[in-house]
Amino acid sequence: MSDNNFSIKDRLRSFRYAWNGLKIAWKEEHNFRVHLMAACLAIVCGFLLTVSHYEWLAIIFSIGFVFVCELLNTALENLADFVCPERHPRIKRVKDIAAAAVMLSSITALLIGAIIFIPKIISYFTPSVSHIF
Repeated sequence: MSDNNFSIKDRLRSFRYAWNGLKIAWKEEHNFRVHLMAACLAIVCGFLLTVSHYEWLAIIFSIGFVFVCELLNTALENLADFVCPERHPRIKRVKDIAAAAVMLSSITALLIGAIIFIPKIISYFTPSVSHIF
């Protein structure tokens, strides 16, 4: 059997590897857990404040964007530590750049959340004009 043949067994195995990566990130990466709690909060707020379909798309994309950046950062840090276990300025530089990607994705998600949720929260606590008259 050649390597070019499709194998359901191999596809299922690749999912197992991916789930294992998520378990490792959950167990070993504090920031992954922080991002997961923020994602859960955004999802709960989305249901409570009844966001639109397009707003859900932005929320889901933002959550995925942050997690992808966090996982790539974690993978890169692990690889860098394996290649160069001792402190090295060039490895630090690579790690800092990868961490910056996570930070920018988190800030982007925060801004998207603010754009979606702040007006809804304000309107929830502000009486409408029609109720005044």
